Amino acid sequence: MMQLLLKTGREKSLKRRHPWIFSGAVERVSGKPQRGDTVEVRDAHGKTLARAAYSPDSQIRARVWTFEPAEEVDAAFFRQRLMQALALREALPAAKHGNALRLVHAESDGLPGLVVDRYAHALVVQFLAAGVERWREPILDALVELTGCSAIYERSDSETRKLEGLEARAGFVRGNRAASRCPIIEYGLNFKVDVEQGQKTGFFLDQRENRQQVRALAGGREVLDGFCYTGGFAINALAGGATRIVAVESSAPSLEVARENLAANALDASRVEFVHADAFTHLRALRDRAAQFDLVVLDPPKFAPTAAQAKNAARAYKDINLLALKLLRPGGLLATFSCSGGVDAALFQSIVAGAALDAGVRAKIVERYSAATIRWRSNSRRPTI
Repeated sequence: MMQLLLKTGREKSLKRRHPWIFSGAVERVSGKPQRGDTVEVRDAHGKTLARAAYSPDSQIRARVWTFEPAEEVDAAFFRQRLMQALALREALPAAKHGNALRLVHAESDGLPGLVVDRYAHALVVQFLAAGVERWREPILDALVELTGCSAIYERSDSETRKLEGLEARAGFVRGNRAASRCPIIEYGLNFKVDVEQGQKTGFFLDQRENRQQVRALAGGREVLDGFCYTGGFAINALAGGATRIVAVESSAPSLEVARENLAANALDASRVEFVHADAFTHLRALRDRAAQFDLVVLDPPKFAPTAAQAKNAARAYKDINLLALKLLRPGGLLATFSCSGGVDAALFQSIVAGAALDAGVRAKIVERYSAATIRWRSNSRRPTI
């Protein structure tokens, strides 16, 4: 097998089971591995540590498949990893409350670069790294066999693929080509997911539990949803007993789906006002009219994909949170989120604290929200979301 040899001392992260090998840690490569080929990873003394997928175009030069040097990386390997991921999800409480769930979460499931979301009878897959791209067909075949889903839509259109030297790709790759709008159920509420045109894989599954939190808090309150997308938070707030909801979204197609989602539920639609507008602009207009709300939800798009954009993102996060705080009645609640990889929890807290100071309000952190539930396997060091 072709080999990737590490520089002296650069094996420490691998021994802690970190699955990435950066280009700066590589002493040399033996043989001529192509993009996505499996290589044997050895330390400076020649000891085999892992088998990994080689990516010559990326700063992440290799992503570990297995830390068992003798384990074969073949079609059976991927089928087994997928079976393990599916079995874990079936045991989660969330599987009992809906038919939409993230089935595979990349490195967390020992499948670097692979994301698989299930929406009822359709799967949405993302191949985001060279290794899973190399094994794309066997993975798709195994997904069809193991899930029984009638369609698979590929959304391999992330910017991440460029870093791997891969071109963007999107479209149905298996089964029913008419499954672009998938009706799902989440905690008793009906939603339609646009797997072709929606953000990410069509629906923000990572906010599942947070939508439930907002639902629990919304009773008797007037609610502002600043970036409503397809209505996930707004419809949950309505189901929770909100008296009035203003839901703002800049994307007309997303608002169309939000209205369909509202109509699909037996709720009082007259309490919801959908507004097609830029959230920053509309919140300023509401501030100028001295509008007030009891609960404001902010779940904006990614302002900082990497740490390099953190400074500009911090300004945007502060501006929108400042506006939200000015729109809250005394004693009101702000549920604010960031999905920016370049903004960590400490920085985000500092940004919101600065916004509260500038808004002239006294604010208290009541609860910290996070991505959908994390569970640990008893026989693995890998966290699985």
